[in-house]
Amino acid sequence: MAQEIESGKLLVREVFQKWYRIPEYQRPYVWETDQVIELLDDVYRACQSNPESQYFLGSMVLKKSDKQDGATKYEEYDLIDGQQRLTTLFLITAVVRDLTPKSNEGRLRTCVETIYQMPNPDDKIPERIRIAFDIRDEVRDFIDTYIKSDGGTQEVDALGRFAKRVKGDTSIRNMANAVLTIKGFFKNGDSLDKFFPYLRSNVLMIYVATTEIEDAFHLFTVMNNRGIKLRNSDILKAENLAKVTDNTARTKYAKTWESIEDYFGEEFDNFLSHLRTILVKQKAGYNLLKEYEDNIYAPKEFDRNTKTSTPGKPLLIKGKSTFEFVERYYKHYKDLFENDHYSLTNSFELDNQLALMRFGFEADLWVAPLLCYYEKYRENELLRFLHLLDAKFSSDWIVGLSPTDRIERINSIIREIETTADQNSLFASSAFKVGIPDLLRVLSGGIYDRRFGKYVLLKIDLAIHGHTSKFAPPDTISIEHILPRTPDAGSQWMSDFTEQERDKWTDRLGNLILLTRRKNAAQSNLDYLEKKEKYFKKNVELFSNSITVLSTFSTWKFDDLKKNHKESLIRLLTLYGISVSDNDLNGVIES
Repeated sequence: MAQEIESGKLLVREVFQKWYRIPEYQRPYVWETDQVIELLDDVYRACQSNPESQYFLGSMVLKKSDKQDGATKYEEYDLIDGQQRLTTLFLITAVVRDLTPKSNEGRLRTCVETIYQMPNPDDKIPERIRIAFDIRDEVRDFIDTYIKSDGGTQEVDALGRFAKRVKGDTSIRNMANAVLTIKGFFKNGDSLDKFFPYLRSNVLMIYVATTEIEDAFHLFTVMNNRGIKLRNSDILKAENLAKVTDNTARTKYAKTWESIEDYFGEEFDNFLSHLRTILVKQKAGYNLLKEYEDNIYAPKEFDRNTKTSTPGKPLLIKGKSTFEFVERYYKHYKDLFENDHYSLTNSFELDNQLALMRFGFEADLWVAPLLCYYEKYRENELLRFLHLLDAKFSSDWIVGLSPTDRIERINSIIREIETTADQNSLFASSAFKVGIPDLLRVLSGGIYDRRFGKYVLLKIDLAIHGHTSKFAPPDTISIEHILPRTPDAGSQWMSDFTEQERDKWTDRLGNLILLTRRKNAAQSNLDYLEKKEKYFKKNVELFSNSITVLSTFSTWKFDDLKKNHKESLIRLLTLYGISVSDNDLNGVIES
């Protein structure tokens, strides 16, 4: 953390003695009617219940910069957190100004000075707005026309059109709606004589400010505020835009970044994390922003002999290079996950394999090496690579490697992609080696309560489903025991299985099938023939493997379960490219 951190509490009138900037990386103004009314109601109730009390409105996290406007030096604060409240107070002030009679010169002057500084050429004082909205040009234009200008908030028809626009800038739409909401709250100026003085002199905010953007962001993340969460990607965008000097290029890169951000939504930081992995090929040690700053833009090389660090070669340059790098991998991502790849193999095998991995895995670490491979080889032997990647990633997960070890294995694959001369050398790499004994041991045991259980059953199901049509698992899947865990005392299950057999075999692969709806506990305890009949006749949707098992076995006794377990295990091992002798397989099954 930087050594200089400024903090304190400010009454609203003191808040608006400072100068603020909402930087280009900030989110839009997103408060809607409910949030605006809540703020007004809270302040109004506090004023009514105890006019002498103080009311805490919230906090601000700021980045302080020294600025110069002509001959005037001043301090400006980037709003890292608190934009929604501060903007709402700004809008309230504009509405109050336009509801105040011209005879009340003192309040009018207060409002004007809160909104902007009037120019005074004689004293070399320039005009300056209190909050500089650098989000979009159209937002600045809106502020100039309807907030800064005397009488601007009275343009009800124009504001109404802005507030109803489905398309267009989010900030403008919500600001227009907020102005109309505030006007409706005060009607014809009623209650202003009590509300506005209380707001100015009794409502306070806490602020924390630092000169370092990293520290400001850290302060923001640790303060549990009700504001809109700022992402690492927002600040990363701003720092890169600052390195683009050409205005046309800056606008182009900003719009491209925003379109990519819109595509990924809340997963955008996660996408940038995949790119970090491709570049750094090490486990992340910091938050995303610091990772890019310290390990990508300004990496250090450590000398073990002298135990000193020296600046290394940047893995990426801020500005144009970063924007083009992100855009290129965004296109790779869309090529992989949005395009059909039927023409590659005359089947949907590649698309289905991707669907299995996206739906079945609980972590998406595998996306980084896939993007890295596509960058180098595009669709050439892509399916073969995907099968190897799936086998390695899933087997490490199944045998219980720690997340750290699994990340290192993924990083090894990325290193192999970048350093091997061709695909044959890559595919022969030990980075794809699967630990067969451990995998066989785990898959042969109980898997029902294991986190990989659904994935394993989906993998078998896809093999039976085939690739003449797309594999699209539903959102709701349950794993069903054929032999129930707790059969009824008088059921056929109690006659067909001993207690020891039930204890050992109930949760094994051969006794499990997938259902496409939530499991019915009462139905699961039915005897086999009843259960089978209900599954087929009572509109219970089944997966391909479930249909195969229930169609194949007319009974479900111990020998049936063992037979299905062995066949399922062989099918699964085949998908991993593993061949095991009958003796070895029987030995593992019986252990």
